[in-house]
Amino acid sequence: MDGVLVHENEALPGAAEFIRTLRDKDRPFLVLTNNSIFTDRDLRARLASSGIDVPIEAIWTSALATATFLRTQSPGGSAYVIGEAGLTTALYEAGYTLTDKSPDYVVLGETRTYSFEAITTAVRLILGGARFIATNPDVTGPSGDGPLPATGAVAAMITKATGREPYFVGKPNPMMFRSALNRIDAHSRVTAMIGDRMDTDIVAGIEAGLETFLVLTGSTSAEEVETYPFRPSRVVAGIGDLIPLI
Repeated sequence: MDGVLVHENEALPGAAEFIRTLRDKDRPFLVLTNNSIFTDRDLRARLASSGIDVPIEAIWTSALATATFLRTQSPGGSAYVIGEAGLTTALYEAGYTLTDKSPDYVVLGETRTYSFEAITTAVRLILGGARFIATNPDVTGPSGDGPLPATGAVAAMITKATGREPYFVGKPNPMMFRSALNRIDAHSRVTAMIGDRMDTDIVAGIEAGLETFLVLTGSTSAEEVETYPFRPSRVVAGIGDLIPLI
């Protein structure tokens, strides 16, 4: 989503046309994001405000992927959650009970209001036997004033205090892409992934067996591509360049 379709809530060139073409040709697709703050409804509204019309069922977040994973691991379980509406709503809709009383899991997501009290509770619950899950490993997130500490940074704090590493569900874990493939009933052999980051999008796409396209409208520059030991299937200036391939 960010860096491919939008940048700071502004549509990137060709993004609206790309999505419109997918829909006109009935190509199944999902818009993915590691951001666990917002619900799929929130993100649909955000995209719509920038002129990109994406159906709510075509949005897949690390929060939704995490809820799906936990539902398969421990149906009807319980969790202590540090996060916002995107994560708590996804877990609730997956049948999870949110509690700080002997939960099965501690689930860490992104929030702009990290609480030392909540982090302390998470540490104590993990030491007491709760399993540790995090939505994604991103250590910083963007803001108008510069980078903000994100899920990965807080996870590192909890790991230092407990000695327990979390299981990260979101990118670059290819599980997020596999859950996305299942959601649209697609096969990796005929599916492509478009991303702007070599270290999360492209590596996860490769490990999931997808064709991968890197756009240069986000985090990774053309020069940086050469520093990685793996390569995308193709590098393009922006998503609009891929419209003829649909």
